[in-house]
Amino acid sequence: MLSTAAECAGASSFEFRAQPGFDTGSHLHARIEELFYVLDGEMELRAGDRITLGGPGTFVCVPVGVPHAFANRGASPARMLLVTTPPGHERYFEELAAILAVDGPPDAEAIAALRARYDTTQVSALAT
Repeated sequence: MLSTAAECAGASSFEFRAQPGFDTGSHLHARIEELFYVLDGEMELRAGDRITLGGPGTFVCVPVGVPHAFANRGASPARMLLVTTPPGHERYFEELAAILAVDGPPDAEAIAALRARYDTTQVSALAT
């Protein structure tokens, strides 16, 4: 975690590690803007109709309300810097990781409740 809602009034930033095969599926936020910056590996970054396949140094801005997704289609792990405004969306990923860490299939109701709390409307299926 680089900066959190507790530390910053305007934005939070954190490192996101994506294993091969990771895919968020398309989703959108009514109040959150996201910035993606690839640090290592290769990520597929989707914002609206634009799909960018990029390595280190690739930057994509996702304005509020734009359907978007990110995925690691490669064979190696990838890392991204995520910046969100307003701050606080880092907690979504922490809570999602805890839900996905439980043995067995993911709890769809828990994920739906999590999305509702964190301004996330899933447009396509959550692949991971």
